[in-house]
Amino acid sequence: MPANIPEGFFCLGYYCQPNDQPLRGYVLVAREATSPKPEVGCIQDSALEHPALEKPINYTLLWSSNSDSDGYGYFWMPNPPSGYRAMGFVVTNNPQEPKVDEVRCVREDLTETCETSDAIFTMDSKHPTDSFQVWSTVPCERGMWCKGVSVGTFFCSRYLDAEEDLDIKCLKNMDPSLYGMPTLDQVHALIQHYGPTLFFHPDETYFASSVQWYFKNGALLYRDGAEKGVPIDFGGANLPAGGMNDGEFWIDLPSDDNAKNQIKCGNMESSELYVHVKPALGGTFTDIAMWVFCPFNGPATIRVGSLLTIELNKIGEHIGDWEHYTLRVSNFTGELWQIYFSEHSGGRWVDASDLEFIQGNKAVVYASRHGHASFPHPGTYIQGSTKFGIGARNDVARSNNFIDSSTRYQIIAAEYLGDGVVTEPCWLQYMREWGPTIVYDSRSELDKLLDLLPFYFRFSVENIFDLFPTELYGEEGPTGPKEKDNWEGDER
Repeated sequence: MPANIPEGFFCLGYYCQPNDQPLRGYVLVAREATSPKPEVGCIQDSALEHPALEKPINYTLLWSSNSDSDGYGYFWMPNPPSGYRAMGFVVTNNPQEPKVDEVRCVREDLTETCETSDAIFTMDSKHPTDSFQVWSTVPCERGMWCKGVSVGTFFCSRYLDAEEDLDIKCLKNMDPSLYGMPTLDQVHALIQHYGPTLFFHPDETYFASSVQWYFKNGALLYRDGAEKGVPIDFGGANLPAGGMNDGEFWIDLPSDDNAKNQIKCGNMESSELYVHVKPALGGTFTDIAMWVFCPFNGPATIRVGSLLTIELNKIGEHIGDWEHYTLRVSNFTGELWQIYFSEHSGGRWVDASDLEFIQGNKAVVYASRHGHASFPHPGTYIQGSTKFGIGARNDVARSNNFIDSSTRYQIIAAEYLGDGVVTEPCWLQYMREWGPTIVYDSRSELDKLLDLLPFYFRFSVENIFDLFPTELYGEEGPTGPKEKDNWEGDER
């Protein structure tokens, strides 16, 4: 149960987390907002005739544990009155039904749907009715324009699969001003305080550069049907802006071999992080997405089992590589809450307590060798089939090649601040591909791979294709940050 609830506020539900992690959660509390009465002649919204908060009618006991070994716990679901929704569950240490004054339910028009997120507790049983599981919850619709607010409560069920339509809801932020979001000066302060250090692998060949350096050193813009590419303006002013990725334009390396090899290697002296700042979870958090550009993505390395590692010649290569990581900062406290590590086509959130830090509050982010995917700790990460032990190998470690994103960054977008506060660079409006489409002769290279496999790994080539990540077979040129789903949406 939340402690030290301010006078006049009410609990909306209880909080739950694993007991092997530091206690660091939150639960929102609420009170009835006072608003001026409507002037004479105005029609009052019918919703305003009903209070925002109401007591539950009673409770339903969902599950209980009353043994000396497991402890005593009773999980109660509040039953809301008509037109209201419960925000969370109540837990007691005795079988007596909680008092209706224990929590408040919220008027339905002030709520949004939510879904389960991370599993917190699982009690499996041979008898389905004896099983029990607890999850954290998040709003179903998430992104910088979405209004759903996480209450910090939990969902629980006697079934091991979370129900699609949860019995509880989350809150909706009805204030379009997003007054909790940071000003531009505060954004700079947050980045300078929390900006991670991005380390490249000691054996990396293809480093980051600034976008401007890439254009200045010979990157060319091609149009479908044209024989030759044209040089790109230093700031990208001659790139086609807006529209959609229709395959009509793409960027490629210079045709001269020496210039091509030079630009592939990048230029760490010019490199910087490109920052997009946006509201998250209804404006209760600020997401600081930090994008890094590398002119070239190197070939993949395949691991088979625990002993065999094979470096491929071409598979996995592509021109123009955009990767990112995202800092999520609480607008209640200003604390770094989590970092999202983008790992090729996926990724994951990592709590601040599980991060590696350098220089006080600045976390460490590791870029994988050749692929530049981001990871929270050094080591080797396998992307592919864990069942058969076959996949692309991502090696990460510290080196003398790094970017301190707390000092080397450029804010390129912060839409919530309004027009004219942050000027978006011309190249950000380029929605087409940053590299040509490449189709590798994957079968011939994988045929050679088969000869090196132990007998029990010698599946057909078709099965091998099924086991490898899809990115290895061929590569359409990657699009820029603004074309990615997570630009407006949430990290998933």
